[in-house]
Amino acid sequence: MYEEPYRWVEAVGNRRTYLDEQFRQGSPVVALGYDGGLLLTTVSKGTSKLYEIYDRIALGGMGHPADLEKLRFSLLEMAHTEGFNRSPSDVTGSRLVKYGIAPVIKQAFEEVYKAPFIVRILLAELGQKPEKDTLLTINYDGTFEELKEYAVLAATKQAQARMQEYLKAQKPSPCTLEQGLQLALRTWAIGSLAHQQDSADSPADREQESSRETPASIPDQAALLAHLREVLADKTLECAVLERQQVGSSKYRALKPAELARLLPGDFQAVVTR
Repeated sequence: MYEEPYRWVEAVGNRRTYLDEQFRQGSPVVALGYDGGLLLTTVSKGTSKLYEIYDRIALGGMGHPADLEKLRFSLLEMAHTEGFNRSPSDVTGSRLVKYGIAPVIKQAFEEVYKAPFIVRILLAELGQKPEKDTLLTINYDGTFEELKEYAVLAATKQAQARMQEYLKAQKPSPCTLEQGLQLALRTWAIGSLAHQQDSADSPADREQESSRETPASIPDQAALLAHLREVLADKTLECAVLERQQVGSSKYRALKPAELARLLPGDFQAVVTR
């Protein structure tokens, strides 16, 4: 009887190891603020990873498509029920996370005899003013973090840290949509390359990398662009914005290839239109 708590702790640890492995081939997600609203960027193959949840709320995710879709529908239902029963202004990303999907994900993770959700989720909420914009990330164990200016999803903590450091160092203020899109693409490439390196490393190498005090060097822009060109040969660039000045209640808009080409300089255009 006394062994049961220890078995549960061991089982939870095993689930973390299993789930961490499931994300090693996943596509990172980048969200950042620009002078007109919020931008979300990722790369997908077949299944979309960016969605509108409510008028001012968008979702980006990585993980198993079926799990992501199930939680997306839960968020949609929750948001629209809240907006109908109360008012649209009562629908916030914070409420959807704290009282909605975070407890559901946490419960699924801790019930060791049931399947957990193989997902990491990023919610972006557009405020009336830039300082009111909110970004929330939710992990597969139900833990969440509320952020400002930028947020990322990545397969590992090391990849996430590299992406965040790059954004912190490179993000101009104020940032135009053109600048933000180029920065988001470079940041995505940093996370993707980190995923590739981590997948190729042995467990011992990963342990050494996680304990290293000095972070690995960031590839130069030419290397990042070359990686993007290689990845987008058989995958699709997804970009969406929540625009503050957009007419109507819904502020969500997916960026089409033609618009992306106009926003990017020549070398980036070749990547997008390939």
